[in-house]
Parts: sequence; C-alpha cells; structure tokens
Amino acid sequence: MAVTSALVKELRERTGAGMMDCKNVLVEVDGDMDKAIDLLREKGLAKAAKKSGRIAAEGLVRIKLSPDSKKAGIIEVNSETDFAAKGADFVEFADVVSCLTVDTDTTSIEDFLQKRYSETQTVQEKLTDLFAKIGENIGIRRFKTFHESGVVYVGYLHGAGKIGVIVGIGTDAAPEEVNTLGKDIAMQIASMNPLFIDESGVDPVYMEKEKDILVRQALQEGKPAEIVEKMVMGRLKKELKETCLLEQKFVKNGELTVGQYISDAAKALGKDAKVVSMIRYEVGEGIEKKEENFAEEVAKQIGQ
Repeated sequence: MAVTSALVKELRERTGAGMMDCKNVLVEVDGDMDKAIDLLREKGLAKAAKKSGRIAAEGLVRIKLSPDSKKAGIIEVNSETDFAAKGADFVEFADVVSCLTVDTDTTSIEDFLQKRYSETQTVQEKLTDLFAKIGENIGIRRFKTFHESGVVYVGYLHGAGKIGVIVGIGTDAAPEEVNTLGKDIAMQIASMNPLFIDESGVDPVYMEKEKDILVRQALQEGKPAEIVEKMVMGRLKKELKETCLLEQKFVKNGELTVGQYISDAAKALGKDAKVVSMIRYEVGEGIEKKEENFAEEVAKQIGQ
C-alpha cells in the first residue's frame, strides 16, 4: 500500500510522533494504521495513541428512551458535510429513526431500513428521497437497542449531537431517583471515553495486546529482562485506571473515582445502583473524511 502524505498526517495527529518517524513506520508496516500505532508505541515514540479513529464523517448521533426509561436506543446517521447535517430535513430524519430504535428487535442495518418510517414509506424509501433532495450521500451507520430487566437507562447528548451516550444502571430505584447519577456518569463517559466498565469486563485479547506492546516498549528502553514483567504489570494497571470507567477520576470531583462516586450516591439514595451497560457514539469516529472548506460545502448545496 502506498504511504501517502495524508496517512502520515493522520498518524502524526493520532500519536503525536514526529513526521519522519510516522513515515518510516508506515513504510515498515505497508500503510497499516493500527500496526503503525502499535509499532510507534513499542518504540516509545507515540506520545498519546488515541483509542478511537480521527473524527471524520459528518452527521448526528441521536438517543431515545422509552417513557419509563426501561428501554433505550442510540443511532448514528451520517452525511457528507456538516452543512447538510444541520439542515432541518436531516435533523428530522435523525430524530424519527432514533424513535424506531427503542422497540426494534433487529440488529442489522438492512432489516432496520425496511422498518416503517411513516404510513407511506420505509426508512430506505425516505433515505432515497433525502438523497435526491439534499444532493449528497446519507446513511445510517450503526444503532443499538437496550432492554434488560431491572435496569434504568439514562442518556446524554453532547455538542448538539456529535457525541451520544447511554448508560444502564442496575437498580430498583425509580428513574427520577437515579437521573442525576446517570447523567453524571454519562457525561463522564462522553468526556473520558472509557473502553470498559471495570477490570472484570476487560477483553482478554485487548489485555494481551496491551501487555505485549508494553513488554516490547520496556525492552526497547533497555530495561533488564528480569524486571520487565513487574514493570509492565505496573504500567498496565495504570492504563486500566484510564480505560475502565469505575477506576477513572470523576471529572466533577477529582478527589473521587467514578466507582466511589456511585457508591456514595447509592448510599445517599438508600438503594443499590451499579453501572451494568454503557455505549458511546461519536460522529464519524474511525471514518476518513475528505477535506472540504465551508465555501465549497455551500457551493455544493446550491449546485454551483
């Protein structure tokens, strides 16, 4: 695969490594972005390899809760430009399809597109109309429905729909009793983007991959092999504090971890409350976007 300047630029933005270092590792791994990030980390050259891809495609994230907060749905609808995503027709479409996520029993985009958007149209047919009216490609990228016994769901939208979060709280409390707690946790997830709820939920494949990278990194630093294992476990523990929700410092009170905040809130409530599920969508994460300026977007919309 050809190593383009765009690839080098993206790798530099995602890792903070030097331009030539980025180019060299991309050549070494034949342009594979994920492998390049791992290699930079092994070499100790990546300052902050981000967990998610660069924000690229435009659009909106929408969330919807059932009236009793016992069901929830989240969806990402994409457009080619931010100009289109702010249009009334696009916003209305995103709002309507978000309502469909709450009660659907399908998990595939193909089946979701066949759901009724209105009495006269399916979701796919409405999309086709929007293609013609707005003049650019529009699509539903992903969605997810939540419904689990004994769970209350709380949602949060950030940045006018650029980030959406749903958090499920296992509790016998009423929705209004845990709404503040849920909102605080959802805002934490939006801000700090944890990958797992706690260490028990960490993917073993992820753990082994991170451990392997840290071992290679330590050896690259010239650390003696006999102390590498202990050093790596310490670094891994530190990393898990950043990637596990309950281990993170609570953004509204740095003196507490999120786990401590939840425990204190549950005690004050007099009822059990624990996070059992979470999801975070960010518009366009992991999709490479073609660069356009605002004037070009406007010209495109009016057909110039």
